[in-house]
Amino acid sequence: MNDPKRPRSISLVFPMFDEEANVGPLLDSALAIGPRLADDFELIVVDDGSRDGSAAVVQSVRRRDPRVRLLRHPRNRGYGAALRSGLRAARGELVFFSDADLQFDLREIEQLLAHVDEFDIVAGARTPRRDPWLRRVLAWGWGVLVRGLFGLRVRDIDCAFKVFRRPVLDALPIASIGAFVNTELLVRARRSGFRIREVPVTHHPRVAGRAKGASPRVVARALLELLILYRDLQRPPREVAVRETANSAEEVT
Repeated sequence: MNDPKRPRSISLVFPMFDEEANVGPLLDSALAIGPRLADDFELIVVDDGSRDGSAAVVQSVRRRDPRVRLLRHPRNRGYGAALRSGLRAARGELVFFSDADLQFDLREIEQLLAHVDEFDIVAGARTPRRDPWLRRVLAWGWGVLVRGLFGLRVRDIDCAFKVFRRPVLDALPIASIGAFVNTELLVRARRSGFRIREVPVTHHPRVAGRAKGASPRVVARALLELLILYRDLQRPPREVAVRETANSAEEVT
């Protein structure tokens, strides 16, 4: 007999940029855990213009298992743009996303799903965070800034280990094309009255590939998008029209 609390379907979304060494083990792990999460599942990898063999690795896994879907941006458009492409393409009643860098244990998705009946978004909180000291300092400062501007009381705002109920994604616009996307989603969700729960999750040091989140260009883009969102949220709702940029991701068939 089916468990009435078990989700019917879940989409697992993974934005990817130059993760050739990591994406194969990531997909193997996701395919192993998927049957434990829901009656039906899909994996969506969004290749954001990778310059290495990342896409070829995904296609190889795809040939073995059609539950793997590959979306490709013809050029690198940014983390937020890649995540948005994946979230908009997802078909599941629940949608989870994480990075493709193997810094999380996908088995811990089950810890998030334990709370989806009571909350609209269940977000991981890295406990402890295993990034280099500079990224931890930047994250601390970012958290202070976001709490001051938006009153968002979330401990680990940018943790890329979150699950959403379908109505949240249907309701929220996503304007960010950069690393600000995590903050934008949570700020808009809180403003819309959606319930958010944080759950501690394990975080591992990156062992292959190169982190991109602390580059000056990424930080500058995040600050710009933060200021744009803050300005927009000060206006009366009827004066704000959020437009998502065109989704140019192509699905590889």
